[in-house]
Amino acid sequence: MTGPTERALLPNGLNDTLMPDAAIEADMEARLVATFAAFGYERVKPPLAEFEETLTDGPGGAVAPNMFRLMDPVSQRMMGLRPDITPQIARIATTRLAKAPRPLRLSYAGPVLQLKGSQLRPEREVTQVGIELIGAPTLAADAEVMVAVAEALAAIGVAQPSFDLSLPRLVPLMCAGMELDAATTASVRAALDRKDAGALQALTALTDERRLTFSTLQRATGTADAALAALGKVFLPPVAKQHVRDLGEAVRLVREQVPNLAMTIDPVEFRGFEYQTGISFTIFAKGMAGELGRGGRYVLGNGESATGATLFMEQLVQAAGPQERPRLLYLPFGTNAIERRKLHAAGWRTRAGLESERDAKAAAKAQSCTHILSGGQAQPL
Repeated sequence: MTGPTERALLPNGLNDTLMPDAAIEADMEARLVATFAAFGYERVKPPLAEFEETLTDGPGGAVAPNMFRLMDPVSQRMMGLRPDITPQIARIATTRLAKAPRPLRLSYAGPVLQLKGSQLRPEREVTQVGIELIGAPTLAADAEVMVAVAEALAAIGVAQPSFDLSLPRLVPLMCAGMELDAATTASVRAALDRKDAGALQALTALTDERRLTFSTLQRATGTADAALAALGKVFLPPVAKQHVRDLGEAVRLVREQVPNLAMTIDPVEFRGFEYQTGISFTIFAKGMAGELGRGGRYVLGNGESATGATLFMEQLVQAAGPQERPRLLYLPFGTNAIERRKLHAAGWRTRAGLESERDAKAAAKAQSCTHILSGGQAQPL
């Protein structure tokens, strides 16, 4: 027979969220979505599971290895439990909303399930909240997404977020301009992404001049201004140089609206951005080891350009710090419904006594209330 302790056990990476944390998370999610709505993003709600081939199409191919699969007993087709919501938004945009006016602004919030977590984020079920801006291949669109996310983070009390910008296509473009073969390109990307100067120097397929170019590129990291200045000194093919110019312009556009936003640049970072084609970013916060979210530009299956961002609620709850405890008013047994409705209309949360109390204050404290209704007034406990 299974005992109470065994029944409480959950698989690794899956957890119950109890009170008050569940309410705090729901409130923060609502504030994020409300901020996105203020920027004109309309919420959609895709299903938790879809047929496998639709989840892995286009951008979904990058997250397919981290997807749970199961057989649908109705259709006898394989389904997948979404490990990421962005591919679903891409599907909606190219099918159900294919004829909707562009640019198309969509927001979403919901749980995803992944085969495994990471060292910094061991949770396998996480809640994603995000936005996608579809059909606007402009730097103004990249900037809008970053600004909307920055203001959403401010709305939930995340202090001093930092946006770490990258150009996942920069190194491949440089390698293509140098006519390097696929194997050498892969080795260069891996060495740069790991910040492994030794591995870079060991690549015999590169000339000394090219090693120096890539080494200089590897060191062109840091604050946005310093990194852009360093990138300006690197010899780049014309297409790669335009990517750097675009990055500088996007930084300028963001600063116009959020002047104090901390922005850093790592031009060679590409892990997690495999399907992205333009400016990408990862969001961090002071004192937090893991990322709060990430985003960037990519291409939909129909060739449309899109840019978006995904935030991770579990990380945001930690980054936002302690939240103010909600006021909870105890209503002694017999309080009439008219009085209760007035209190609800005034914004009070109430918890009513269900039987006559000898000591109403003791009952209120036992129910974790912060106030008690006495003489028609809310009195603090």
